[in-house]
Amino acid sequence: MLYACQDRYGDAFRLRIAYEGTWVLLADPEAVKQVFTGDPKVFHAGEGNQILAPLLGRNSLLVLDEKRHMSQRKLLLPPFHGERMQAYGETMRELAEREIGSWPTGAPHKLRPRMQALTLEIILQTVFGVNAGESAKLNELRGALREFLDLTTNPRFLLPLLLVGPNRVRGVSFFRRRIENVDRLIYAEIAERRRAGDVGERDDVLSLLAGAEHEDGSPMSDEEIRDELLTLLVAGHETTATSLAWAAERLARHPEKLERLRAEVAEGGEEYLTATIQETLRLRPVISIVLRRLTEPVEIGGYELPAGISVAPCVYLVHRNPEIYPEPERFRPERFLENPPGTYTWIPFGGGVRRCLGASFAQFEMAVVLRELLRRHDIRPANPKPERVFRRAITETPRHDAEVILS
Repeated sequence: MLYACQDRYGDAFRLRIAYEGTWVLLADPEAVKQVFTGDPKVFHAGEGNQILAPLLGRNSLLVLDEKRHMSQRKLLLPPFHGERMQAYGETMRELAEREIGSWPTGAPHKLRPRMQALTLEIILQTVFGVNAGESAKLNELRGALREFLDLTTNPRFLLPLLLVGPNRVRGVSFFRRRIENVDRLIYAEIAERRRAGDVGERDDVLSLLAGAEHEDGSPMSDEEIRDELLTLLVAGHETTATSLAWAAERLARHPEKLERLRAEVAEGGEEYLTATIQETLRLRPVISIVLRRLTEPVEIGGYELPAGISVAPCVYLVHRNPEIYPEPERFRPERFLENPPGTYTWIPFGGGVRRCLGASFAQFEMAVVLRELLRRHDIRPANPKPERVFRRAITETPRHDAEVILS
């Protein structure tokens, strides 16, 4: 559909979306740059993401704008960069080693569900700070979070949202039950963490937020912490798991790329691994668009756009621009060895002041997991035909969940 609209209307075209109003999709990098560098008071990403508010809460980084967004962003930023992020590497490696070591060999095996299980365990330990030594608590929280994640990853749960709209969806019984269950566990964990005497010595995100203060010296409220924990769960679980599944699916169908990467990993290198991750995110972005709601009229790409509509830089079409990426449908990590990703032409994490907070964390996690996978297994496709992109709620996943044969 995106290709057809671009062919017919060019690099800017309008869609009308249920409960969302008018979207203007943009595929010209100059228009994308204008959106990402525009005044945050005019380009409201939080308003564009309001469909998520019933699930994530009104304090979620994804649904806030302007000063409130920047205030919350500053509190959440430290764990996802620098030494603190690197400190999570050993936890990621141990979890990946345990999970990948349990996978069967010699028969078709769907990787996406297993990557989901792995990324959830990583979030439970690095974000929620619950470890394997607390098995009863871990099992209960894991089950509740999986049920909650179904609301964002299972296409059949979109039907009530489409029927009743986002403002009334919490009145739907199975939505309400799942949210209330996960809320009960999260608020109990927050209360326990606030009582703990070792919060200052812990490096998980929940502990850091429990000790965080706003610029006026006030602590984060329980509601704020709850909303941000669920935001990090939704933003960091399905997206990273799907990107890892796509990386394996692409490598399985390009054995020469796989062997080059395996050789580099064996030697302890990182350059081609980084390029492989970048190429996976270019060719198979998990999210096709990003949204900004206009609060004032704006001219973009020669068009006068009124306040109240949403502009949507189209990740999918920008990443397939043949003038930027020759042979755009080819999986070719070498292109990023030749030219580094452009700020406005490689946008799997969005851009500007709203660029995904966990972009570095996600790529770091992907690198850790792919290293462990390549050290232990060869990968070949279970089916010779490449897997098509399948829209699963809001993400674009492999149609058959990256079904491969490991040896």
